[in-house]
Amino acid sequence: MFRFLLLLPALVLGACETPQPSPYMETMDWRHEDGLDASYLLAPGDEIEVVVHSAPELSRTVTINPDGRFRMPFTGPILAAARTLEQVKSNTSQALTSELRDPDVDVFLVEASSQQIFVGGAVENPGLFELPGLIDPLQAVIMAGDVTDAGRDDQVILMRRLPGGQVQSAIFDLKAGINNAELATWTPLRRFDVVYVTRKRIADQNLFVQQFIRNALPVDFSIFYDIGGDSR
Repeated sequence: MFRFLLLLPALVLGACETPQPSPYMETMDWRHEDGLDASYLLAPGDEIEVVVHSAPELSRTVTINPDGRFRMPFTGPILAAARTLEQVKSNTSQALTSELRDPDVDVFLVEASSQQIFVGGAVENPGLFELPGLIDPLQAVIMAGDVTDAGRDDQVILMRRLPGGQVQSAIFDLKAGINNAELATWTPLRRFDVVYVTRKRIADQNLFVQQFIRNALPVDFSIFYDIGGDSR
């Protein structure tokens, strides 16, 4: 079991040294070290402005429905959840081609509904938490009251949906990062990330995600991760 005070020396040392590849963490091409290049994925409840330059009377501000979709005049439901603004722009333009020739569309984020993450598994207070800023999986676990006696802080899973639509997961060894700052290569979290502290050694990571983590997610998160790749 680790404590918050142990985090401070690790962060100080980590800021002074160049992190080395960690043998305790699966290689992830999808990691964003500073979070600045992370694509924003829309979610249910987000409010967006759809501007149709070629037919201004169709322009409007809409809220993404709980099923992850929204409607425009003369279109069916358009999928927006777990998509970037550029992807929704493309999907909307395609949906309007039945009524407009070469529709010129822009999509802007008006208001984000939530900046929540889910921390579950063997932590003292599992549940939803608002992102207080740029934090990592260790800080998220501390926000949830730390690892219980039954938990494994050397096998913490991060699950994330990427802009391409695929869901990725990786295992972090938080204990190793505390004991050795060179191994503290924790990635910054994004909204709708899932941090899950396991209770036993994982033999099959994908199977564990399917059987334990997905079933434990709250409704909004479950919808976000279950949305398919269809654009309509």
